Amino acid sequence: MPLFMRLFSPVPDDTHRTAQNCRRRQLQNVDVDNGMAGHAACATVTSARTKGNRLQTIRDVAARAGVSDRTVSRVVNGEPNISGKTRARVMEAIDALNYIPNLAARMVRTNRSGVIGLITDVVSTTPNSVEIIRGVQDRVSRASQSLLIANTSGSDDGEAKIWRTFQEHRIDGVLYATMYHHATAFDPEAHRIPTVLVNCFAAGRDDVAAVVPDDVEGGYRAARHAIDQGHERIAFVTLNPIILAAELRRQGFDRALAEAGIAPRPDWIRPGISGPLDAEETRAFAVAHELLSVPAADRPTIILAGNDEIAMQCLFAAAQLGLAVPDQVAVVGFDDFKMISERVVPPLTTVALPYYDIGIRAADKLFALLAGEDEQPLVERLPCPLVRRQSA
Repeated sequence: MPLFMRLFSPVPDDTHRTAQNCRRRQLQNVDVDNGMAGHAACATVTSARTKGNRLQTIRDVAARAGVSDRTVSRVVNGEPNISGKTRARVMEAIDALNYIPNLAARMVRTNRSGVIGLITDVVSTTPNSVEIIRGVQDRVSRASQSLLIANTSGSDDGEAKIWRTFQEHRIDGVLYATMYHHATAFDPEAHRIPTVLVNCFAAGRDDVAAVVPDDVEGGYRAARHAIDQGHERIAFVTLNPIILAAELRRQGFDRALAEAGIAPRPDWIRPGISGPLDAEETRAFAVAHELLSVPAADRPTIILAGNDEIAMQCLFAAAQLGLAVPDQVAVVGFDDFKMISERVVPPLTTVALPYYDIGIRAADKLFALLAGEDEQPLVERLPCPLVRRQSA
């Protein structure tokens, strides 16, 4: 199956309206195997055509507005120290002539394309983690840059083609995002494009910028909330043990219980998902049903879940057994996948994965790299806040 990219242009503010018409044309599907022909065509658009098919130029705008070519250029580029009256006159001329700036010429002058690349595995088709893309797009838009999104669908060959295409088209920088928080084999020398890893980090390296969720702290917050509510009989139905987040959240869980002097029960800490990632088996309902199908004195009073889907299965098990939530058993999720957390009954108390903030922060980090700023720490962990609802 061919890989496709989509170029999203920013929503321009009043100082960047001049490129609006071209940027509207930049929302398009591009086949990597065809060398991004569509992107190149849009990038080299120089101006609009008037009657007679003649291209408008910056000189036409300057003549209509009664200013110099340089003044038009400064308005187009959003430079300061232009009077409001002059800016308005230039903008009126631009709109009247339907002038579109020469993006290719600008790239030659500045050695910058004004395009940020986003490489994903399956993030762009995953309902919750798509918030990463929304955060990136919002930040890139505010910087008046364009965003080129490429989905690898987990194909190594496809990813190699995307990197090569990005290099050929002089993408300014790359955000490399993954669905799961994990270590990835990333060698910056292999690509030679400023890159920030998103929801992942470089295995065995500490010199590659990355933004990830603080899963340890998230696991701690979930368990700490249970303890603060007076629970001591705490079960944990975890993610697939082969996922890094399962290990990290377990570390936070263990720390919270240790601080409170509560000994975890190994038979109450069980995976709700198992198997290889491409053939996972969800067992959460059966696990929760077994944990709760015992006399009240022998069962947990709260179940912490590895994610909101597991938490939902725990709620279903409690309902089938006739147990009231949260009075007889409480449930806490993880992710804050709102399609679940806000719609189940009762609404789910959960720990939120800050995907939108991760996207924002990753883009900020990339812009800092492009500006030559030395941002520390290179690997940044964003907090996972507790979202209180009625299930716990």
